[in-house]
Amino acid sequence: MQGVILVAAGAGERFGGPKVFAALEGRPLLEWAALPFYDFPDRVVVIREEDRALVTLKDWKIVRGGARRRDSVRAGLDALDPQTEIVLVHDAARPLVSQALVERVARAARAGGAAVPVVPVRDTIKRVEGDAIVQTLQRSELRAAQTPQGFRVELLRKAHAASDRDASDDALLVEDLGAPVAAVAGDPRNIKVTTPADLAVARALMEAPGR
Repeated sequence: MQGVILVAAGAGERFGGPKVFAALEGRPLLEWAALPFYDFPDRVVVIREEDRALVTLKDWKIVRGGARRRDSVRAGLDALDPQTEIVLVHDAARPLVSQALVERVARAARAGGAAVPVVPVRDTIKRVEGDAIVQTLQRSELRAAQTPQGFRVELLRKAHAASDRDASDDALLVEDLGAPVAAVAGDPRNIKVTTPADLAVARALMEAPGR
């Protein structure tokens, strides 16, 4: 059985408030991010307790988030049905996630245990110490990670149990175990809304031909 953990417990400090409830074409980001997952039998949304009353998703388990992103994911893991074997973890601040991307990640996770969608890095990346550039990284070897990220549930639980380090995504914890993580083709439209300017970009992408 497949499950999803929709992570929506951030305070949205850079946005000026909980961004997952910001309106995009008349619907909150949270609802857009949830759309491709309604065929999943096991659906969990992780939210701040003070935002619980704002959640309008139907037939989702609502779970209280933690202080860190990884704590919120762990709370979502604890709420999954025992029969769920594959879980996708998705940031609710990515409202333009497509059904095709969800399916690619789910297939790769089922085949190999863990999978992350990635897109090429367009800019030249510099490593900086203080105010000095100390290294130019090879752009051809770099990718930007997106969500949803997919995992066998037992593997993700093992990764969370093995370390309490903070992590910007769950794949990092799986990598720490030495387990392989497959890279699958991401989607350039699948942007993360962090600031109000990003919301304007998401609106433009939604209105663009081919959406």
